[in-house]
Amino acid sequence: MRKLIVCNIVSLDGFFSGPGGNVMVMPFDHGFSDYNAERLRAADTLLLGRTSYQGFRSYWPGIAEDVKQPAIEREISRLNAAIEKVVVSDSLTSEAVEGWGPTRVVRRADAHREVAALKERQGRDILMFGSHLLWNDLLAVGLVDELHLMIGAGVVGEGVRAFESRPPGALRLLDTRTFDGSSLLLARYAVER
Repeated sequence: MRKLIVCNIVSLDGFFSGPGGNVMVMPFDHGFSDYNAERLRAADTLLLGRTSYQGFRSYWPGIAEDVKQPAIEREISRLNAAIEKVVVSDSLTSEAVEGWGPTRVVRRADAHREVAALKERQGRDILMFGSHLLWNDLLAVGLVDELHLMIGAGVVGEGVRAFESRPPGALRLLDTRTFDGSSLLLARYAVER
């Protein structure tokens, strides 16, 4: 059975994004990109909500060939293009997601069943970035296996809190990690049911 891993950055005061959903106020640094590339290399499916998918699609495709971008960002761009993407959305159509690698749309009403089926398939990890509403929903119904939270040394003060509700089970710390020259702390948790 494959694992569904949610990997996101949170501020020191527990926010997923700042006021108005602004993710650019988060305390990013190179450790964030290094770890995201590591996770993408270990996965073969990227699960996204509509908003995150549209943000990724508008940003990542142009990075792969931009020599002004760091090599790690160009690698992430190529990995994002190649990986199977499953987008949970009631408003996107199959035609709307064509042209950026293997991508399919799943309706919100079918999401729990589809994610459970994805987890039963053979393969590598299923990865989620962003997708705040979707990962909180999947966490609440017991479909998330691990949370990988990159805690940044920044206080946002207000915005969208990382957690919408309590997980259905306990979180067990698997490990922590720092990155050379980075102010981020990675905390990896297993979701126990």
